Amino acid sequence: MNDYYSILGVSKNATQKEIKSAYRKLALKWHPDRNKEAGAEEKFKQINQAYGVLSDEKKRQMYDQMGHQGYTSGGARAAGGPAGGQGPFGGQYYYSNMGGQGFDFDFGGMDPFDIFEQFFGARSPYGSQRKPRSVYQMNIDFSDAVKGVTKTTVINGKEHTIKVPAGVDTGSRIRFSEFDVVVEVRPDSHFKRQGQDIITEHEISFPQAVLGDVVKVKTIDDEVKLKIKPGTESGTTVRLREKGMPYPNSKKRGDHYVVYKIKTPTKLSGKAKKLVEELKSEL
Repeated sequence: MNDYYSILGVSKNATQKEIKSAYRKLALKWHPDRNKEAGAEEKFKQINQAYGVLSDEKKRQMYDQMGHQGYTSGGARAAGGPAGGQGPFGGQYYYSNMGGQGFDFDFGGMDPFDIFEQFFGARSPYGSQRKPRSVYQMNIDFSDAVKGVTKTTVINGKEHTIKVPAGVDTGSRIRFSEFDVVVEVRPDSHFKRQGQDIITEHEISFPQAVLGDVVKVKTIDDEVKLKIKPGTESGTTVRLREKGMPYPNSKKRGDHYVVYKIKTPTKLSGKAKKLVEELKSEL
């Protein structure tokens, strides 16, 4: 399969205006209602898939960095994250076949015929023949989102096995042939999440901040030792590379950011007060 630039017939330096113009022409040409040639529907899907990536600057940047093979083979699946106001082409989708085994990123979270409808501002006759999909919500714990989980549930009187990949976030969708499951991840009291990155605060004492020390910090996997530099200020942030949440169906991970907060004592003994006074006079 050609890369996304070749599919749309544009150069790698094409502007968003050029990409949009190329998409309009190709989508009209290859839409299955207009084009009855064999393979027109597949071509139409490829065009929409290419546009769904190249029209999003973040996805396009990742696509350029990873290359077509690296991006489509799983390295960037769901890297776009939830839509979050990024327009009609955002969102996470995971396609499930035969009881939830296996997931694929597709069309930036939208059906290609829905993209056609939103792009051209008209209902596609081809898409209008499809039945509306049922959507169900599944609540999982933060720990399940970290490691992934397989759950069995009954929908419409039928038992389904739903495999949730590690790294999903609230709003992620798992697509089955008959319905979609939207994931809701319960927040964690210690780990704060921002996309695939994790943020935690770690309290250190005033002496530790002034003199330096070695502390243990909890991550979603284990504990790590961090060296506090002498003279550390409150709010100093340390980055732990690839210690954050995994990207679904990928070996890539986010980062973990540790924010130091200096704990100020509210009560001091007489001896402690004297030492602080002596320190004050030295500074």
